[in-house]
Amino acid sequence: MKVLIIGSGGREHAIGAKIKESKSSGQIFFTPGNGGTAEIGQNIPINVDQIDKLKDFALKEGIDLTIVGPELPLILGIVDEFNAAGLRIFGADQRGARLEGSKSFAKDFMKKYKIPTGEYQSFTDSQRALDYLKNSKYPAVIKADGLAAGKGVVICQDYSEAEKTIKEIMEDKIFGDQGDTVIVEEFLEGKEVSLLCFTDSKTIVPMTSASDYKRAYDNDKGPNTGGMGCVSPSPYYVDGASDHIAEKTLAGIKAEGFDIRGVVYIGLIMTKDGPKVLEYNMRFGDPETEVLLIRMENDFLDVITSITDKKLADCNIKWTDKKAITIIMAAEGYPEKPVTGSEIVIPKAPKDIYVFHAGTKTENARIISGGGRVLAVSALGRNIEEARKKAYEFVGKIDFPRSFYRKDIGE
Repeated sequence: MKVLIIGSGGREHAIGAKIKESKSSGQIFFTPGNGGTAEIGQNIPINVDQIDKLKDFALKEGIDLTIVGPELPLILGIVDEFNAAGLRIFGADQRGARLEGSKSFAKDFMKKYKIPTGEYQSFTDSQRALDYLKNSKYPAVIKADGLAAGKGVVICQDYSEAEKTIKEIMEDKIFGDQGDTVIVEEFLEGKEVSLLCFTDSKTIVPMTSASDYKRAYDNDKGPNTGGMGCVSPSPYYVDGASDHIAEKTLAGIKAEGFDIRGVVYIGLIMTKDGPKVLEYNMRFGDPETEVLLIRMENDFLDVITSITDKKLADCNIKWTDKKAITIIMAAEGYPEKPVTGSEIVIPKAPKDIYVFHAGTKTENARIISGGGRVLAVSALGRNIEEARKKAYEFVGKIDFPRSFYRKDIGE
């Protein structure tokens, strides 16, 4: 089977590595891919937002299955385009992808289908937002409505911080038109859990849980990032605790007529009143993918094709009892001004250690940092402590100048 994986991060490398294990795996293509994906497949220089070029490549090459990694092509309607061309694709259609592309749309969806979430108000006028925030309870959460690479959420401790945030998002346009609308939410206390679910729009199956570490530095200090590490299963979650939320989400998907044959990522917070939804993503998370897929015992291609064929109900998905951890190695200066160009030397990984490339490229057989989140080092162990020890020991063996990583993942 010829497989096309769209994206260039650690998530896409992890997906490709799992696909390569499949008994029916053939050629694997990545668009545009990275230094690590080049070792298991062929990188094709097409950007994720070039929908027509991606479709033309899939048709010309005779691609049997396309898997969409990042959110942008989903929001641009790649699933609709591929379906219309008779191409099998794993992901959410454009209407369903709005659950990630617009936070106000997602919150309205939750309200409509009685999915537990925090109270909120949406604003398109900065002055109206500020008037509302003058009488708000603090801390308060302000979110840019659209895509902001995981950085469009600010927890404000007082009005002055909220005023600054509104100005930056709505007037200074630090996220461009993605911040034309903002959502002001109540601050919910609790531990966050990533509950990714497979769905074919007829059935929904929660995966095993995970928890990621969003802040750049130890002890949850520093700016928000795309994620600096992850553990699975989550220490804050009991399997099945949010099955009712998954089922209500599926009921909404059916009622709205979304065609989602892919992943619904439910971002949860475990409050004293029970689990509540913070957000939806309509694809695999990153770094969640790097801990979840190494725990999956199924043939991944069989799972994917059961979903695209709308036969998920026939699929029995199994997970190893081993625990998993991922440590992100980032370029110095990330997330504000990451440095690039460092040469990286990675020793051969032993059993139960996995190195997934994110921000890398190859030059003359050398691995070069492209900045941002550069490597994801994952490990399996009998418990989190063992997995953590393995992962950090291997991280210490990687020669990556001008890099940093959190030292407290899994503590």
